Amino acid sequence: MSNLYQQARFITSAFELSQLIADEGLEIAFAGRSNAGKSTAINKLTSQKNLCKTSKTPGRTQLINFFALDDEHRLVDLPGYGFAKVPLKLRQHWDAVLSGYLLERKSLSGLIIVVDIRRGLSDMDMALIDLVGHKLPVHILLAKSDKLKNEARAKMLQQVRRQLAPLGITASAYSALSGLGQDEFIASCNGLLKIT
Repeated sequence: MSNLYQQARFITSAFELSQLIADEGLEIAFAGRSNAGKSTAINKLTSQKNLCKTSKTPGRTQLINFFALDDEHRLVDLPGYGFAKVPLKLRQHWDAVLSGYLLERKSLSGLIIVVDIRRGLSDMDMALIDLVGHKLPVHILLAKSDKLKNEARAKMLQQVRRQLAPLGITASAYSALSGLGQDEFIASCNGLLKIT
């Protein structure tokens, strides 16, 4: 079923909640700190180099971007958080829009939080988990895993899993560069999107 992801196509971007597409079918959203590797993970998942714009500059994703897989399933790329150079007014707007989207969207069937494995879970990641963890299934994707040696990678993965186990949240190590953890990543997406 992984070829379903390869059919992904951009539908629309939203800056306000009023601009969101119809709340039907199923979608999973990708969240994470600016530059955690969110857009890269989506591009790798869909086998499309430029589906999501990637940038070395943090804070490039400024809109909620919707990608259709088929008539029933979507991927959603959310703006990165924790980027200080974004003006306060815009940050406050995003906080309101994102919490509205995450808490009120009925078609949202899961959240993948992309975390740079070298940084581990930040206060902002945990705040997001606190916000939605009781309402939505969450999976933590520890990206850029090729940057750590095997032992350090295994240790960080174990630490994150132990921390989140009481909340029923899963985690996996992942590298878009080496392909490490790609099958587990796809399996998590399939589970959240209820794709068999």
